[in-house]
Amino acid sequence: MSKIRRVAVTSPQTRLAHARRRSRGRWRQPRLPAGDTQRATALYTAQRRRGIPALVLMFALLLGLPGVFTVFPALDTVRLLGIPLSWLLLAVFPYPAMALLARWQLRRAERLEDE
Repeated sequence: MSKIRRVAVTSPQTRLAHARRRSRGRWRQPRLPAGDTQRATALYTAQRRRGIPALVLMFALLLGLPGVFTVFPALDTVRLLGIPLSWLLLAVFPYPAMALLARWQLRRAERLEDE
């Protein structure tokens, strides 16, 4: 058997949580000054408000696909590279659309932070 010492590898968050438990006093989360707290709360509220349209569009995209298949039943017969178009719409189309939606929302949230 080798003499290599085993080392436990943990996340910095895990180490922080364990250190908190071992400390003698009660650990308290650091608090922001009153002005920073108000700005952070206002920013959080504005970002949540701006996130609602992105969330609605994402659900419309995902929950609207069955409606598209109901309205256009011929999508099962159309084939692209030998694969039914309905399968491609289910398996390929939503992911790039959600990535674009996420990028759009991220830019909007960052614009709010910059203001």
